[in-house]
Amino acid sequence: MESVQIKIRTLIVDDEPLARSNLSVLLRRDPEIEIVGECGSGADALTEIRRALPQLVFLDVQMPECDGFDVLERLGNNLPAAIVFVTAYDQYALRAFEAGALDYLLKPFDNARFDRALSRAKQKILRDKDSPRKLERLAVKSVGQVSFVKISEIDWIEAADYYACLHTGPRTHLVRRSMSELEQELDPAVFCRVHRSTIVNLSRVRSLQLGADGEYEVLLENGSSLRLSRRYRKRLQSSLGLRDSSGS
Repeated sequence: MESVQIKIRTLIVDDEPLARSNLSVLLRRDPEIEIVGECGSGADALTEIRRALPQLVFLDVQMPECDGFDVLERLGNNLPAAIVFVTAYDQYALRAFEAGALDYLLKPFDNARFDRALSRAKQKILRDKDSPRKLERLAVKSVGQVSFVKISEIDWIEAADYYACLHTGPRTHLVRRSMSELEQELDPAVFCRVHRSTIVNLSRVRSLQLGADGEYEVLLENGSSLRLSRRYRKRLQSSLGLRDSSGS
């Protein structure tokens, strides 16, 4: 019986209809590619990436309201296997690679350049197919740049309105992620939620201290003191290998 070829699920994101059309024409030449959608904005791209789970995304850098870098930051660990940035501005090239893009197409590009980018993407998807991805860093977008924070360097995380604040030594970094999203993505053997607005790196916990009000504080190696909610106390004690002797 003839085997069924599994195609590479591909999404096109560009705010210019003509640019989307051009990419679509080029991609449809390849029988290994399945176009699962086209988006005209970064906000639509976020929704479609989470819904359609493409393996490959051709992503425009400069879009109104939510640009290509915003898309990467908000996706967190839910990044497609391969991302090719597409833009008319070459000053974004270095930032694109720093933000995790596999390749960078500068408009206008010819068919040969496009084919090289597509070939690289297909090779990466094939390599990563059997390798589950671990969250090793978080993208942090600030004015003029996208930087990365290594997960291993995070001491603790706190909620900050619509952001999460990452504490790494004396520095802090804001990411547009919810605490629940981060809790799901972080390794539970390394990070534990201790309050609805706080997640700690277990390796940074020095001790638990009972306060005068009968509530516990989590003391970290760097001297930080964090409130431990009763809701999360047993989970933290279990993660630290402690028995709950409170009887509650």
